[in-house]
Order: sequence, then C-alpha cells, then structure tokens
Amino acid sequence: MAKLHTYTTEITWTGNQGAGTSDYRSYARDHDVAADGRPTIPGSSDPAFRGDPTRWNPEQLLLASVSQCHLLWYLHLCAVNGVVVTSYVDNPVGTMAETPEGGHFTSAVLHPRIEVASDGMVEKALTLHAEAHRSCFIANSVNFPVRHEPVVTVAG
Repeated sequence: MAKLHTYTTEITWTGNQGAGTSDYRSYARDHDVAADGRPTIPGSSDPAFRGDPTRWNPEQLLLASVSQCHLLWYLHLCAVNGVVVTSYVDNPVGTMAETPEGGHFTSAVLHPRIEVASDGMVEKALTLHAEAHRSCFIANSVNFPVRHEPVVTVAG
C-alpha cells in the first residue's frame, strides 16, 4: 500500500486594481503563494500573458520543482553510493507550446554541473542520474519528457 503525503498551500490574488476583473486589462496577475511557516513567494503570470516579470510565474515554479526533485534524489543516491558531491548547479530549460486550447509543456531538460571529490567517482556520478530520474516524484507526475544532460568534473 502506498504511503500518502498531503501538501497544502494558500494562493491569494493581490492584483485587484480597483475594478476587479471587469475586463482583461483591468487587473494585475499578481498573487502570493504561501504555506505555514515558510516565506511567501510573489507570483504572477509570464510577462507574455500580462504578468509582472519581477515575480515568479507558474511555469518557472514547475521547472524549478522538477530540478529540485532531481537534485535531492541525486544527492541522496550519491551519499549512499560513496560518491562525494562538492558542488551542484543546474540550469534547466523547459519548453511550453501555447495552443488555442491553452498550452502545455512539451519537455524539460536538466543541465546539472556537478563536481565530485575524485576521478574514481566520475563514472558512478554520471550513472546515478538515471536512477535519480526514475525515483523523482515530480518527474514521475508530469506528462512531458524530462531529460538530463549532466556534466561531472573533479573538484579542484
């Protein structure tokens, strides 16, 4: 039997500029994403959809979630397999197709750059990405392909 986990957030629209949603241009897309005991994330829509470019949009947050999940599984797998990671930076890229019906992500590509402690760890560090991908809760929940193109180097 699966162990269930439940997550809650509160999304509060803050973009009423006095006229509510009386027309498409009368309101801001600004909102706050909150959860108990955590800092509030200022959200908006993508600037292509009249959003505030200084705030996080849902598409960025989805891509960040995929990347974070991979990172956390990868670090766990490295720790239990004797691979000492000293640095990890990812610059993921997500692609979304806008259609008349709305749109959808078509792909995400993770580009993690990892440093490990010694030469003997490089090959295992590369192979653990496939296992991290198979284990990632978020990658297993989305309906678009998630690929990874890691680069592993030796620290120092």
